[in-house]
Amino acid sequence: MTEMPEPPAMAARGCWFRAGAVRTHLGVENGFRPARKAHPGLLVADLDARAARPAAHGAPVQWDAGLPGHRRFCSTAPAGDRLESPRPTG
Repeated sequence: MTEMPEPPAMAARGCWFRAGAVRTHLGVENGFRPARKAHPGLLVADLDARAARPAAHGAPVQWDAGLPGHRRFCSTAPAGDRLESPRPTG
């Protein structure tokens, strides 16, 4: 995903990202505490290539077989939030 400028009315309230038709907004709040369990899940075409990206930047990549019929991994964003990318198997 590519970071994109925030709308002026939302400036300094988070960050916006885009990949094709998909757009996501990540907000911030005072008293921030990283979410260790809640997380966005992104379905991707090439899961192994996607897992290599955070690993190349020193972020942990943990493979998880806990969802039958899916391959998925989790990583941790620099602020401590959990990120997850699932891919259906088969």
